[in-house]
Amino acid sequence: MPYLRILLVAAIAFGAYTFGARAGRSRYRTIKKNAKKAWNSPGVRSARRTTRATSKRGSRKLTRALNK
Repeated sequence: MPYLRILLVAAIAFGAYTFGARAGRSRYRTIKKNAKKAWNSPGVRSARRTTRATSKRGSRKLTRALNK
């Protein structure tokens, strides 16, 4: 009996994966396009620049503190 239950769950999972993969391609492309648009937006670009500068300053301070 447990084998039938495992087989049923596996069959449902396979079916869901198969149908989801077909429908998921277009959704994946949409998500990818929107993520790229968000990544390159001026606000995010500015935040990336600020974060990069802050982390460089922090790493320099940490290096100096460890070398003392």
